[in-house]
Amino acid sequence: MWELVKAGGWPMLPLLLLGVAALAIILERLWSLRRTEVMPPRLGEEVRNWAARGQLDPAHIESLRRNSPLGALLAAALDVRHRPREMIRERIEDTGRHLVFRMERFLSALGTIASAGPLLGLLGTVVGMIQMFLGILDHGLGDVNQLAGGIGKALVCTATGMIIAVPALIFHRFFRSRIAGYVIDMEQEATALLDALDNARAAPSPAQATPAQAAAQAAARAAAARAAAAGG
Repeated sequence: MWELVKAGGWPMLPLLLLGVAALAIILERLWSLRRTEVMPPRLGEEVRNWAARGQLDPAHIESLRRNSPLGALLAAALDVRHRPREMIRERIEDTGRHLVFRMERFLSALGTIASAGPLLGLLGTVVGMIQMFLGILDHGLGDVNQLAGGIGKALVCTATGMIIAVPALIFHRFFRSRIAGYVIDMEQEATALLDALDNARAAPSPAQATPAQAAAQAAARAAAARAAAAGG
């Protein structure tokens, strides 16, 4: 293996560095983009229950914001829960853009590695071929077997660039697809929370009942009292 690395020449050094960087990014994103890390199970249902019971004090909202990306999105909606639905939706969209940017961290670098790896490998091969043909120009053709070996060594850089680029490209597409799926699920959770907030606002408390509702409730209590007296 070390002989192949030496055969590739100086372009192998940046190729190996790109390979190490790609591996580090892949491992870090695999860990950070776990579903339990981005969208903890039953978190949306728990927040909707808070909204239904009116347990939306600042401490709850702040702990939710630090919980996960989904928690940060729902907390942003709860921060402006007393405003019209369209304004809440705008806040959700703004926060969602920031969260997507955070989830796509390092993916641009991974895509660059996937694109630059084959080009750098091709550069190394071209440099090796140029050196080999310059040697032929100075010393003649010599042994054909040695010439074939030199060509094979020059192609090491191209092979290395492809070995680095293919996994980088696959994982780049994989992470982008996973983030797109998370965005759809988070939008669904945010919409469900908006519906829960609307329902909580639509349900009047006894202190907020209209005069007609209060009169109807009083009549119902009086009727129940008369029925109880007649029965006694």
